[in-house]
Amino acid sequence: MDPWASGDHLKFETAALTHPGLVRRFNEDSIFTDGERGIWVVADGMGGHRDGNLASAMIADAARGVGKSASLMEFAEAFRREIGIVNAELLARSQGRPEHIVGSTVAALLTHDGNYCCLWAGDSRCYLVRGGRIEQLSHDHTEVQELVDRGIISQAEATSWPRRNVITRAVGAIDDFQLEHATGVVKSGDCFVLCSDGLTGHVKDEEILAMSNGLSANQASHELLELALARGGKDNISVVVVNVVDTGATTVVMR
Repeated sequence: MDPWASGDHLKFETAALTHPGLVRRFNEDSIFTDGERGIWVVADGMGGHRDGNLASAMIADAARGVGKSASLMEFAEAFRREIGIVNAELLARSQGRPEHIVGSTVAALLTHDGNYCCLWAGDSRCYLVRGGRIEQLSHDHTEVQELVDRGIISQAEATSWPRRNVITRAVGAIDDFQLEHATGVVKSGDCFVLCSDGLTGHVKDEEILAMSNGLSANQASHELLELALARGGKDNISVVVVNVVDTGATTVVMR
């Protein structure tokens, strides 16, 4: 697929990488990108290498089946419906037995008519780099993030908290499943970064900013992956970088 795709008056340059890391033999992450339709997805499977990979792959397949809609709201609702179907199928597979739960996180970016919607469940993340600053659009569904939100532990303590990887929301884990979302306006010069926790477990937000600000999507994605691997690559690593360019503007990509 051509990494450059036009949508409305904007042009999207996409690069996507997924890697098993240096410790795990199997990759349970799945990614899906379609700049023409304005949909990008990262999913991080849980439940053992076979089932975890199945869960994340089902999410990628579901994203592939979401058709372009008349509005961003309809687009997002169509995505929610498809993920809801995956959730039901995974729950049926586990037959209500907690020890057999097979699930996956998901972080998705949808764009339509100059606007975006980020949807997520779990600790895969969606970032927006704009004007030399980085903002985490998603909010981790983890036990440790809940403790930080309640003021029980500090953000510094969270980095070494023993249960920091416990997920509180995932596709395939509960019947009453909901995707959280954030919306906004897409601007020329924006850079969106979607990633699994295999990246953020090794790479800080300010480093994501430094490696995505002013670089091509291909350069940024490779540098982020290489940094995570250089620091141990303890988990599967997935990263999707989406650069936004106004089709009427002239853009200079540094380095």
